[in-house]
Amino acid sequence: MTTDLSSPGTTDTGSTTAGGGKRLRPPFGVSAVSLLAVLIALFSLIPLGYVAYMTVATGWDTAVELIFRPRVGELLLNTVMLTVITVPLCLVLGAGGAWLVERTTLRGHRWWAVALAAPLAIPAFVNSYSWVSAIPSLEGIWSGVLIATLSYFPLVYIPAAAALGRLDPAIEQSAASLGLGPWAVFFRVVLPQLRIALTGGALLVSLHLLAEYGAFAMIRFDTFTTAIMVQFQSTFNGTAGNMLASVLVFLCLILLLAEVKSRGTARYARIGSGAPAKATRLPLRHYQLPAQLSLTAVTVLAFGVPVWFVLRWIIAGGTEVWAADEFLPALLQTLMYGAVGAAVTTVVAFPMAYLAVRRPSGFSKLLELSNYVTSSLPGIVVGLAFVTVTIRAVPGIYQTAGVLVAAYVLLFLPRALVNLRSGLAQAPKELDEAAQSLGKAPLTSFVRVTLRLTAPAAAGGAALVFLAIVNELTATLLLSPNGTRTLATEFWSKSSEIDYSGAAPYALLMILLSAPMTYLLFQQSKKVAGQ
Repeated sequence: MTTDLSSPGTTDTGSTTAGGGKRLRPPFGVSAVSLLAVLIALFSLIPLGYVAYMTVATGWDTAVELIFRPRVGELLLNTVMLTVITVPLCLVLGAGGAWLVERTTLRGHRWWAVALAAPLAIPAFVNSYSWVSAIPSLEGIWSGVLIATLSYFPLVYIPAAAALGRLDPAIEQSAASLGLGPWAVFFRVVLPQLRIALTGGALLVSLHLLAEYGAFAMIRFDTFTTAIMVQFQSTFNGTAGNMLASVLVFLCLILLLAEVKSRGTARYARIGSGAPAKATRLPLRHYQLPAQLSLTAVTVLAFGVPVWFVLRWIIAGGTEVWAADEFLPALLQTLMYGAVGAAVTTVVAFPMAYLAVRRPSGFSKLLELSNYVTSSLPGIVVGLAFVTVTIRAVPGIYQTAGVLVAAYVLLFLPRALVNLRSGLAQAPKELDEAAQSLGKAPLTSFVRVTLRLTAPAAAGGAALVFLAIVNELTATLLLSPNGTRTLATEFWSKSSEIDYSGAAPYALLMILLSAPMTYLLFQQSKKVAGQ
């Protein structure tokens, strides 16, 4: 085995290994890849730089006056209460559903495995639209909790189910053999091993709660995001809105730090040779009916109600709502932005993924972290940052398609990065070495070997980015060029005018586009779990 001692900032000129073969040379200089990664990381820090700059430019006295006022306290209370109530409910539904599907004799567990992930295909603002259709008086924090819980619990369920699939059940069997009952085994053995999956899911739910605009605006529940949008629409990037954005960013950073802290230092990996034991499913017996009824209720509320009311409004609107000159441009522009944004994001993520896998170091981890921090920020903050920067620095590109795609890249880069990193890790560099030893140029061997092996993972990452762009609303509302019509913005325009029949086709198209991508996400999680 050879050891590559080249640093991330240097290129290998083809020195020989101990065995006489040529050492792997990258298809382009590592310094060039590092430079690209640094530029991408700096670009991704634009939103944080914007928040810091606006806070300083506002002045300390004015900033304190705007931040420490009753309105901010009201928004903070709403946000904290929403998070404190919704996240535990999502954890209970997500972890409980995953345990029933993966560890019990639940009838139809394979069907339920997909059904519990299905609500993720419905955007939260479409969910809100459906529930407002069912109960027009819906408003306030409890309505927000209802809609947010039904929209986001799959973010806990999917990683929890994948983690349960990876766990070696021999640990549970050993605990049972020592006299622990089923509930004691779950709480003392299984649940601690789900810590990383549950804290990660809780973080995703919390960040979605901070970022969501459409779902809460529709039920007239004020959050930082809805208040910032109101400020922007009334004063166009006013100082008060910028200070609200700074508080929102601060909350996001607190959540990130809390999640990192909550992971702990315990190890959950299985060490040793041999295959894991086969899981023994816990018999439900007389709990079978309550389990079936509970999962049915959750699925009907989270998936059945939205789909039912979307179809009901379509039927009520008749054939007029399917006027091609209205919905066809929105569909085509959504597909165009989704495809271009997914392709650009995947290409931009590649230098970072390459460094993380082929040249791992503290430097590459730092660059990668910068992208995760930015992607955790709400779309409205990223949108405001691009509005401010383009107007003040390069007004010629304000409200152009390129700026909107750039915002999509910053928001959804980790979705492509995680998949690319996984794909590159499964493409052994020794195959590149073998191709180069046969006389192939580094770039040729890279394209024919590494890129070919990485292509499925890249396609999966691009699909997830596409899904996110299709359902993105706030940044698109702020940055889209005049005349732009996407499914999300057209749905929002018509639903804001109480034209629920006119909005229904756009909602249905978003669900139909999202469903295959949601299934892909679910299948990827099961693949990681080794199932």
